[in-house]
Amino acid sequence: MKKLILASASKRRYEILNNAGYDFDVIVPDIDEDSPGNLSPPDLVRALARLKAHAVLTSAPEDSVVLASDTVVVFRGEIYGKPKNKAHAFSMLEHLSGDTHHVCTGVYIHHKQSGKESLFYERAAVRMAPMSASEIEAYIDTGQPMDKAGSYGIQGCGGMFVSGIDGDFFTVCGLPLSRVYGELKEIGILPAIRDVDYI
Repeated sequence: MKKLILASASKRRYEILNNAGYDFDVIVPDIDEDSPGNLSPPDLVRALARLKAHAVLTSAPEDSVVLASDTVVVFRGEIYGKPKNKAHAFSMLEHLSGDTHHVCTGVYIHHKQSGKESLFYERAAVRMAPMSASEIEAYIDTGQPMDKAGSYGIQGCGGMFVSGIDGDFFTVCGLPLSRVYGELKEIGILPAIRDVDYI
């Protein structure tokens, strides 16, 4: 029986898969996220997703299906990853305030035994409401922005500043669930449709 493995340290991606009813294990990849070089946002997130998956494939059981994902925020042609510190987070949020940016999430799925793989990305446009300096500082003080691309998470307090989305909500969260479901279904991995305590 194929075993799904999530190659990620992200609590958000864990919650998305868990709430959808998937049975899976987690192996956290150890990679250098700066290693792919100067790539376009779609190429970058796909390259990083592939790196994450391959970092855990060697230790995964033979009939494993490894799923990995990576997300960046793109604003006016500039890639916004995770903030280096609070000042960096403030700068990113100040730029995003009152404007529209794009979120690009890449996904790589690899069935170890057959070698079958799927590599893709999804993009969503996100409109941010204007944020005052005090609102940005208060949000940063929660600690939530510090491990998120673009310094915000739509599923947490950062969602208060999102005025609209053109695209998949889960792409913004970091794992485009509908596309992932379709790809996993193709290789025989289905979730158990069940009630979950996610509210």
